[in-house]
Amino acid sequence: MPVFPLRYFAQFAMIPPMKRTPYSCLCVIVIPVILMGVCPACCPAQTPVQQPAVESPPAEQPAAAEIAAKEAAAESTEAPEKGAKAPPSGASVGEQFSSILAKLDPELLWRKNGIVAWLWLLGYIFAGMVLGKIVSVLLLRVASGKEGVIAKFFSDMAGPANLALVTLGIFVGLHWLTLGESLEEFAAQVIHLLFTLSVFWYAYNLIGMIDPLLRHLSRNSASALDKQVAPLVRRTLRVFLLILTVMYVFKDVFGQDIGAWLAGLGIAGIAVSLAAQDSLKNLFGSITIILDRPFKIGDRIICTGYEGVIEDIGFRSTKVRTGAGHLVSIPNANVVNSPIENISRRPGIRRNLTINLPSNTPAEKLKQAAAIARELLESEEFREPIHPRINGEASAPQVTCGEIVNNNLQLAIAYWYVPAKAAEFNQHTERLTVRILEAFEKAGIPLAPAK
Repeated sequence: MPVFPLRYFAQFAMIPPMKRTPYSCLCVIVIPVILMGVCPACCPAQTPVQQPAVESPPAEQPAAAEIAAKEAAAESTEAPEKGAKAPPSGASVGEQFSSILAKLDPELLWRKNGIVAWLWLLGYIFAGMVLGKIVSVLLLRVASGKEGVIAKFFSDMAGPANLALVTLGIFVGLHWLTLGESLEEFAAQVIHLLFTLSVFWYAYNLIGMIDPLLRHLSRNSASALDKQVAPLVRRTLRVFLLILTVMYVFKDVFGQDIGAWLAGLGIAGIAVSLAAQDSLKNLFGSITIILDRPFKIGDRIICTGYEGVIEDIGFRSTKVRTGAGHLVSIPNANVVNSPIENISRRPGIRRNLTINLPSNTPAEKLKQAAAIARELLESEEFREPIHPRINGEASAPQVTCGEIVNNNLQLAIAYWYVPAKAAEFNQHTERLTVRILEAFEKAGIPLAPAK
């Protein structure tokens, strides 16, 4: 038995029996076994027992020579000349990755580190995953007790924090491994990339806070912000953030030169502007809609022959839900260049009712018919919603008679119904029409037959 375990047992024997705990008894057995098995350097070698010399079989010598040659080749690969860099700077990401794969020797990497180093790596990764899950749950629990922007601030942090802590576990665990120079550089790039993605993820989520923030500002300001502003601002900022993140990853993580890319964007911009004229028209059309505000999300409009409710205003098109349930996408360029009838912004619903009476109707009956209509319009049952103030002026119902069309006398009734709610207006219309017909029938006023 090696000297180190003997000394360990001797120190354990000096502990009084009353102070020996089950934990110390377990440690005195497990720790020496682990140290003897995975860390032979901790156990000084003893004088070996003299054994008769046994020559190794000739077949094993080529194998030992092959291993020694592989280690020498790996050392020469991992120690390049001073000033040389593997892979060369300016190489593309694909070339860097191919170079690393070409120099990677899994067998040698496993033999150089040992099982303890790999267990430390797995342990730190597992610890990062557990800690990330705990932090995510805590952040979501904090967010559940908040409202609005503050709740979204904490809830959006859960996923990125989990990724960052797992990456931190990988970063710490890799310090226990002995890697080659090129593999260490690649591992650093991967760690940098993961941390960058966690920051980008959180910033991407934070942009979603624009919706509740604008809703909060619209409640506290005199000029309310329309609902279509927030989606456009959110999408624009996210596209801009995505472009910046891609450029940062290629330049600072993988060391690529993006100057040529930026120079090429000027030439590409001219080509794109010529090839995508319609898309640019639609983009500027969406900006015109936001600035001019002919409608907002939720309004009922009639445009380019379609009538429906606005559901979304995007960069390219405006989506309208028709009465039949169909979703119609109208290009924004067509919207701004076409007449728009905004039904939702009407002050009330205008009704024009025409009642045809026979041409031989006596004058007294004609006057009686007009009086009946005026009396019903002024009654408590129908008066309130049809005596509104339009643009600050009183608008009373009008009843006129005397027009002769197709040998029929016409009794015209016109009024505004407020508020402009179609369902309530239809019910009011039905009740008023039935009451007029009942009153005419009771007074003996005939109606002209349909032609």
